[in-house]
Amino acid sequence: MKKQNVRTLSLIVCTFTYLLIGAAVFDALESDYEIEHRRKYQLEEKQFKSSYNISDEDYERLRKNILRVMPYKSGRQWKFAGAFYFSLTVVTTIGYGHSTPQTTGGKIFCMCYALAGIPLCIVMFQSVGERLNTFVTFLLKQIKKCFKLKNSEVSQTNLILVAMNLSIIVLTAGAGVFSHFEGWQYIDAFYYCFITLTTIGFGDFVALQNHSALQKNPQYVAFSLFYILFGLTVISAAMNLLVLRFLTMNTEDERRDELEAAAAAQTAVKLDGDVITSNGNVVSRAQEIPEFNDHVSVCSCSCYNIRSKDKHRYKVTRSPGKISHLLQMQSISSGKDDVISNGEDSNSIVQFNYINWKRASV
Repeated sequence: MKKQNVRTLSLIVCTFTYLLIGAAVFDALESDYEIEHRRKYQLEEKQFKSSYNISDEDYERLRKNILRVMPYKSGRQWKFAGAFYFSLTVVTTIGYGHSTPQTTGGKIFCMCYALAGIPLCIVMFQSVGERLNTFVTFLLKQIKKCFKLKNSEVSQTNLILVAMNLSIIVLTAGAGVFSHFEGWQYIDAFYYCFITLTTIGFGDFVALQNHSALQKNPQYVAFSLFYILFGLTVISAAMNLLVLRFLTMNTEDERRDELEAAAAAQTAVKLDGDVITSNGNVVSRAQEIPEFNDHVSVCSCSCYNIRSKDKHRYKVTRSPGKISHLLQMQSISSGKDDVISNGEDSNSIVQFNYINWKRASV
């Protein structure tokens, strides 16, 4: 089995194994917490209803109203700053869900806008990530030359290490800034940065939603937008390098297989329609040429030679005569035979000697 097929099967097995492990870990970490807090919130709900004498219908209406009014309490979401922020979350596929179109026209335009904007954004981030990798390669090469290292070439592994370290710096620095402005704990801010820059976008933590920051704090809005764009570029560059590394491994294996196949084809002997002669030559399409059928031999010895059709080794120049002269001569004993003339005996002997000579020459 080829290495590419083995690697693909291994990836499929690893992916499903990873999913099973993730499900088991999340079950162990979150299941008990969910059961405990569900019981706690249901108890508080019953106490609230009994204290204020609210029916189940009124309480459900109150709960839905609170959920609907939450986006409106955080400032005006659909002015230019908020609309730009929403557009960014659409084309980058972050999709917080903190604000969504409510009108029919807004929903239709959102679908069309995402249909063209998402591919455009992906191509843009990949292009900027390639330029960033080229710039990092140039810097690393100059640094190696400054330190007078023997090997000044920048490998793919060097780029991956630099991209991963830069990603960690972006995540940690952004977490500190958002923790300061939003009042979150540092782990929550780091979690928000990671979920945002990997375009997961759960929406449980969303920046620019407190104290009408979209209208009252333009510097913080500019920083948030720039951070998302720059962070997505860095993370995309790191992800692209990792994916490129895997694709390069597949390409190297495929090229190695092609070279091996080419080398094998050069040394291979084609027998389909070809004939190897006694002196090592190959007669192409010999089976399709009738005149070679009787003359070409596949014997490994050199006892047969190839001769043309019109050059035979043996050639009959005269038709054979009667074979009565080949019978054993009988002695002449009767008196009747004595009357045979001496001339006839002489002619028979001469003819017999001539035929023997002719047979020997053949």
